[in-house]
Amino acid sequence: MSLTDREKDILLHPAIDQIFENLSNSHRRVILLLLKEGSITTETDVMVRGENSSTEAEMALVHNHLPRLDDAGYIEWDRDSGEISKGPRFEEIEPLLELIETHAEDLPADWP
Repeated sequence: MSLTDREKDILLHPAIDQIFENLSNSHRRVILLLLKEGSITTETDVMVRGENSSTEAEMALVHNHLPRLDDAGYIEWDRDSGEISKGPRFEEIEPLLELIETHAEDLPADWP
């Protein structure tokens, strides 16, 4: 099997590395998927809850995950108000989010 020119263009495009880097973390994937669904509007909507919640997880959210997604342009995050919305480049990542959402059942039950 060989790749088509279109597949090569997609796979070799420099932006694809940034997209996969941002999707490589489960917290960032959840933030993006929830934003796609319209389920979040503030950082408190994505704060870790329950027995396993920790200050460390909240620190990672506000000092790592949200800034990375904001810097990439996938979200707009107001650090003062905590508001989160789709960023100017959200449409670039939306097709992959759609694939994750619609094809999760196609993966083997024990995957990964």
